[in-house]
Amino acid sequence: MAHAWAFFLLALFSFSSCVSKLFICSRNGEGSFLCTRSQEVPSIASKRYRTAYHFQSPKNWINDPCGPMYYNGIYHEFYQYNPGGTIADNIVWGHSVSTDLINWIQLEPAIVRDTPYDINGCWTGSITILPGDQPVIIYTGRDSKDHQSQNIVLPKNRSDPYLREWTKADNNPRILPVGPGLNSTEFRDPTTGWIGPDGLWRIAIGAELNGYGAALLYKSEDFLNWTRVDHPLYSDNAPSMWECPDFFAVLPGNNGGLDLSAAIPKGAKHVLKMSVDYSDKYMIGVYDLKRDAFVPDVVLDDRRLWLRMDYGTFYASKSFFDSKKGRRIIWGWSNETDSVSDDGVKGWAGIHAIPRTIWLDSDGKQLLQWPIDEIESLRKDEINHQGLELKNGDLFEIKGIDTLQADVEVDFELASIDSADPFDPSWLFDVERHCREAGASAKGGIGPFGLVVLASDNMEEHIAVHFRVYKSQKSHMILMCSDLRRSSLRSGLYTPAYGGFFEFDLEKERKISLRTLIDRSVVESFGGGGRVCITARIYPVALVDGRVHMYAFNNGSTTVRVPQLRAWSMMTAQVNVNKG
Repeated sequence: MAHAWAFFLLALFSFSSCVSKLFICSRNGEGSFLCTRSQEVPSIASKRYRTAYHFQSPKNWINDPCGPMYYNGIYHEFYQYNPGGTIADNIVWGHSVSTDLINWIQLEPAIVRDTPYDINGCWTGSITILPGDQPVIIYTGRDSKDHQSQNIVLPKNRSDPYLREWTKADNNPRILPVGPGLNSTEFRDPTTGWIGPDGLWRIAIGAELNGYGAALLYKSEDFLNWTRVDHPLYSDNAPSMWECPDFFAVLPGNNGGLDLSAAIPKGAKHVLKMSVDYSDKYMIGVYDLKRDAFVPDVVLDDRRLWLRMDYGTFYASKSFFDSKKGRRIIWGWSNETDSVSDDGVKGWAGIHAIPRTIWLDSDGKQLLQWPIDEIESLRKDEINHQGLELKNGDLFEIKGIDTLQADVEVDFELASIDSADPFDPSWLFDVERHCREAGASAKGGIGPFGLVVLASDNMEEHIAVHFRVYKSQKSHMILMCSDLRRSSLRSGLYTPAYGGFFEFDLEKERKISLRTLIDRSVVESFGGGGRVCITARIYPVALVDGRVHMYAFNNGSTTVRVPQLRAWSMMTAQVNVNKG
């Protein structure tokens, strides 16, 4: 359960964010840029802010995805859900099913608050499919004193294709926060199980251990009775609890997934992901069978330098092995960035990012993510531009598609890499600050170049998703930003300039790719083939009127070629419209 993040939002949105000038508005006769402010801001209750093809509930609050699985021809998505309101309270396990991961049928909640050990919340957990095709949920229950425990739930009727009903096991809770150094109020979010070196099942649980973040390790013969291992799977030296841990295996350069309940091939790496510091971070390393512990390839004491799943509004992610297509898929929660009162007016809060295929880059140093192929079934009205050339100050409007619901893929090719500005490693400690300072209007050697999306007629509102190229000692560093500072005329919104760096061999690969999914109040961008991902939530006033624009642009001194730009309108998916 993304507990800390929810409280962060409540504190954050008691203040209004300021909006500063980011990019061009309209050009006057002397070449200067001018903006004019609209006088009337329509209600945020407009249905046009609801997404058209992202996962969300018809109403009320949702947050963490938990227990995704593919079982007997059906995809299941469980999620944290408040059936009675738009705040993080009274949480149960919502349940939806799909055959394609795009169109979903909403079912009745799978787990509800009806016992003393979960009366204050049925929090995040996971599903493991045991031998004999037996799915088992393990989840965190929160009692009236905020003490947390882990509990087992089983499907009532496995012959039901939707697995509509679930039964809590006898003798729950199964795992209590017992032992030295444990905080009973920071003990939650068990992972999917895997087989350890002794043939016993293992799970990890996020915890605070002696005041520090840790993924505690537990083992079991039958998945019902658990014993804590005398050391954690891995722990940190910083005073912050790890939420929503995830642990899985990957093969370098292979976009196929690995099932942790099966034999792991030689040469595989393991990934330990945790939700901490209001973001999802991860380490790559090995699972040392002798020590029964995770050993990261690189240990960085400063968590600002840890790798991130997504550099925007993406938290509490959960992955699963899709046995249908032999891939690993990850989901993440994207929270609202308006105010709590706005959510009450809208009647809903929270979506899930588009499911992504996730795999390890060929060099074994970072994960790559890409929207699942199924999302392409919503594409229509393709437009295709080839051989574009963007000089300094150029804007190219992308027309002929629905700019509110779109999928855009563009390759940028550099005419020269000689003009790259030098890279300063200190930028890595606060990339968002650097994105603010090096915004889309600040000319550089190579860049900024990219896309402007959801732009109003006079550019008073817009989001700039852009790159800059820097020369480091050994290679090139690419900065990718998603700048929301002029995304809306509304007050009280969180509008940062998100950003992340990735290393890129421009001598070998001259093209830098960008894919952006636009779905009304969410923009998901994937840079460099999925090396950096940024999810952004936005609430433009112009969106209500339905008149927004999209552009490719370059504001750097070096000319940028666009060998290909493809874009599609996206149809509306059937997401939890029907009940089963």
